Amino acid sequence: MTDDPLASIFRMQIQICAAFGSKFYAALMGNAVADLDHELRSLFTPWEGLALEPMTAAAVALRFLGALHDLALSGDDPALTAAFPPVSDAEAAWAAARAAIRRDPERFHHFMSHEPQTNEVRRSACLLPGFLTIAAETGLPLACLELGASAGLNQLWSRYAYDYGEAGRWGDPASPLLLDSAWTGPAPPWNAPIRVVSSAACDRKPIELADPLQLRRLKSYLWPDQTERIERFDTAVAMALAAGTGVETADAAIWAAERGAPKEGVVTVVYHSIFWQYLPAETQAALRTALEFHGAKATPTSPLAWLRMEPPDGRAIPIELSLTLWPGGETIRLATVHAHGASVDWEAPA
Repeated sequence: MTDDPLASIFRMQIQICAAFGSKFYAALMGNAVADLDHELRSLFTPWEGLALEPMTAAAVALRFLGALHDLALSGDDPALTAAFPPVSDAEAAWAAARAAIRRDPERFHHFMSHEPQTNEVRRSACLLPGFLTIAAETGLPLACLELGASAGLNQLWSRYAYDYGEAGRWGDPASPLLLDSAWTGPAPPWNAPIRVVSSAACDRKPIELADPLQLRRLKSYLWPDQTERIERFDTAVAMALAAGTGVETADAAIWAAERGAPKEGVVTVVYHSIFWQYLPAETQAALRTALEFHGAKATPTSPLAWLRMEPPDGRAIPIELSLTLWPGGETIRLATVHAHGASVDWEAPA
């Protein structure tokens, strides 16, 4: 039905998967949308009655795809595992998925009850020019606080190497992980001196990388035929484990209120990526209030920066890189970026 929000969500996800280069997921969702019977619909009962926009914001299609990929990665369903990439047989995968939903719907309900945690490490390629801008504007070392950090892979942004083609390179060329991204627009302040003096992160439900089940859940949100994303993920996980990267369990608004106060001699940087849409409206309001409260106390020698890579409120695209800097509290859009970090369209003046 044309007015069926769930069918519309599935069709939009087909287009997104195709546009982002996942032919397997596009085909798999094509089989699913043609087969929206009671058993499949029952997985989406928590969102029943929602209109298209709030259902899109809840990322219900990504929850479902993550549940399927998690099952395939587990090896608990040999038929599904065998049909997933590298084989990429979407028809066989959907037949196996239907059988799995009938057999154990609670497994899907449990997985889908928590919002997606992608922790796409290539998003650091979009965040980096924001950090450079903050360093150039303030001339101070950075004390970084990441919200909704999942497993914390993007805490290591200063340890990665970056290649933006003719626009420039940044970072240690000997880094185990090189992140490339297509660049358009003027150059950011590549030469701004960056020194990260502290780094911390929180998440409502952090992923513990040393736990194989939690690691598999995180990996399940990668699209299985996008081998480069998976390779980047594996390298970043190895780096995070070696570095002892940790994420605190906390509500983002409460944690920001407790930890986000400006400190003399550093710029406190609160940042997040593809996180805002998953927050309840009251948490969004509380977080904004906390940052504005801290911002009112910022000085030129103890500034506060709020860097975020998020879609505009109520919309899925475009993804915007925005910066609010206190004192002053002016907000500017630095760039529009690819959701997975593949491109940066820089807008801020050079």
